[in-house]
Amino acid sequence: MKKRTNYYQDLVADYSRPGLVEEPLKGDLIELALNINKMQEKSLPAIDEGYTMARIEQENREWWPTHCEALRQGRGDILTGEYRQELVYFCQDGPFYGIEEQKVREQHWWALIAQPGVCMAWPIVMFHGEFVWFEWNCIDDHTSETLAKGSVSWVRRGHRGGCYFKGEQLTFYRDVFSSPELLQLITRN
Repeated sequence: MKKRTNYYQDLVADYSRPGLVEEPLKGDLIELALNINKMQEKSLPAIDEGYTMARIEQENREWWPTHCEALRQGRGDILTGEYRQELVYFCQDGPFYGIEEQKVREQHWWALIAQPGVCMAWPIVMFHGEFVWFEWNCIDDHTSETLAKGSVSWVRRGHRGGCYFKGEQLTFYRDVFSSPELLQLITRN
């Protein structure tokens, strides 16, 4: 029988389910996310002996918990900053090219999954060089109802490159568009 994997064993925080991340660490992760976004270079950096695939994977592992915390806190400013200007985003409402095309639609998704009284979790995350693949779910804290779930593949060239391709399958069960009140809770740039 194949041994089960703890996908968070080598990461600074575990976002596989609600309640596993302590308050002080949440703030540290938001601060780190803001700093990581500042590292993104204008041009996609080359993968070479100075910026190896192993380093890129390590940076993606460091970035991952910051991404989860930014989503839980509805930090659209941080989430948008993770993308390169020339992002290619494939999903059922796409394709989207560049970070402006998907911005209006994606804000509704962020508002739904970060709304008060629900918690998003990522039970599975895997890394391979510049590839980050994960599954997520969003559960209502009061009814235990699944609001939404999905699986996502990011191609992210570490801190210096950011995400330049995202492919996502999303399923929303309760709502597809958020209310204006929930949209107001998303932090924008």
